[in-house]
Amino acid sequence: DKPSLTIESACGSGSVSFREAYANVAAGFYDCLVVTGVEKVTHTGTEWTTTYFAYCSDFFYEGQAGASFPGLFASMARAYLTEFGATEEDFARVAVKNHDNGFLNPKAHMQKKITIDDVMKSPVVASPLKLYDCCPFSDGASSVILCSEKFAKEHGGDYIEVIGSGRGGSPAALQGREQMTTIPSTKIAAADAYKMAGITAKDIDFAEVHDCFTIAEIVDTEDLGFFEKGKGVQAVREGRTNLNSDISINPSGGLKSKGHPIGATGVGQVVEVFDQLTGRAGARTVKDAKIGLTHNFGATGASCAVHIFQSV
Repeated sequence: DKPSLTIESACGSGSVSFREAYANVAAGFYDCLVVTGVEKVTHTGTEWTTTYFAYCSDFFYEGQAGASFPGLFASMARAYLTEFGATEEDFARVAVKNHDNGFLNPKAHMQKKITIDDVMKSPVVASPLKLYDCCPFSDGASSVILCSEKFAKEHGGDYIEVIGSGRGGSPAALQGREQMTTIPSTKIAAADAYKMAGITAKDIDFAEVHDCFTIAEIVDTEDLGFFEKGKGVQAVREGRTNLNSDISINPSGGLKSKGHPIGATGVGQVVEVFDQLTGRAGARTVKDAKIGLTHNFGATGASCAVHIFQSV
């Protein structure tokens, strides 16, 4: 007898669902909602799963041409290499960093460390991206309880506060964008979330971002305002996105190491922020963190949601 709603937004389904729940609670329609994301894909095999998820791309321009997401993000990676002088080793550094973080996460899908050499010697999936530049398909589920402040105080227990929420959209096909090295929906969603929270990117202590491929994390950090366009790769080289550095990016291990259970990913990011801000993150804890951000998009960024949280 309880109302329910199913939301589909490709890989961004979890975060879009969270935003819908947030809007309903903020509007006063409900006092307490549960947001759940679930995915079960590994039983189908890589070939079938890759083909199925390729249908989430733009069908007219990309799907009919046989494009898959590794190929589309490889196009973004190639453009970034050309435009900003990055190297394939720079992409590998992102993978190594996220595996280091995932090694500390007992719930990570790929809970193991790797080296730059491991990445560089892994099979090419879509040049310049290699196997270790790509996140895995994962099984998983995540749930969060979203409620009013009054409800939380009346019922007790630890909680964190949502202080910002934003959502944006981009042309589904890469050819419809002015630049290959940016995801417009991220910039739109982030701007709205920062405005609502009354803060800037400089106030964020850590972020869980959508690193479906290593190039995505670099582009994400720039579009979210953590670094200037073209400077995200330099930050990676200098270790400024490592755990407990300038800004800790993907302390959970990200999609790359924690895993990417498609429908559960966006909700799982919120769980990581909760764990970080309530002292439950263990060895991967971001020291003295007060404000965390989640960033999750669908396809190559056709839909994106950004949320900002603070400890209480």
